[in-house]
Amino acid sequence: MTASSSDVSDVVLATVEGRVGIITLNRPEARNAMSRALVAAMRRIVDDLDRNVDVDVLVLTGADPAFCAGLDLKELGQDGGVLNDPPSETATDAAADRADTSFSRGRRTVLATEKPVIGAINGVAVTGGLELALNCDFLVASERARFADTHARIGVQPLWGLTVLLPEAVGLRRAREMSATGNFVDAATALDWGLVNHVVPHEELLPFATKLATDITSSDQPALRRILQTYAESALGTVGEAWKLERRAAATFHGPSVDPAEIERRRRGVTNRGRSQL
Repeated sequence: MTASSSDVSDVVLATVEGRVGIITLNRPEARNAMSRALVAAMRRIVDDLDRNVDVDVLVLTGADPAFCAGLDLKELGQDGGVLNDPPSETATDAAADRADTSFSRGRRTVLATEKPVIGAINGVAVTGGLELALNCDFLVASERARFADTHARIGVQPLWGLTVLLPEAVGLRRAREMSATGNFVDAATALDWGLVNHVVPHEELLPFATKLATDITSSDQPALRRILQTYAESALGTVGEAWKLERRAAATFHGPSVDPAEIERRRRGVTNRGRSQL
């Protein structure tokens, strides 16, 4: 695959390899803490990649040694940082409402995109950094990854979905333990608890995540995004409502009929791909 640079900020880097956009948080001296500048750059870059028709999947990682240490505590201690930013287009109720549409699949963070996002967790993911990771569709962790929720220790309330997404990932009681203690969870435990999908050697992290992203690009993208949107919508209701929602989504997506020839073509492709993986 060839790599090409996109519009790059010094605190967030972006490259495109094939049809995969790779985003790297780049404040290593501050453990990639989310300053105002980093959050603004992230929003701009994610929006650019979301609009790029040549990109199907995003991979989010951090410059070593950390993934993200959460909100910048120096800014937070001086003037409230991002938490005290005045209302803006991205902070209005209307913008929050738009974040619950199919465009972002409910993400209220800087990851407001309908494209699949893989988190490549290369080091510590703490508090807001953990929330950022949880907003990815799934996670691949380096053996060096560590996870902790220290919101209660800092004295702030989660606002990017942690109280929804962490119990969804690890179960309610484990989520309560993480939030109550602020203790770190290592990569092996995160895998055992279901917080991450894979743990790989550190040097293999980005190649492994990019390979998974490339696998995703070979799927039918409109169908994939509709399926991911259905997951997100189903999570908002009961199991019974989720069954009905899936049927309605299928009827809307397929319309009155499907093209048998196209389905057969794709079936053969799936069969051949499956044989190559056995």
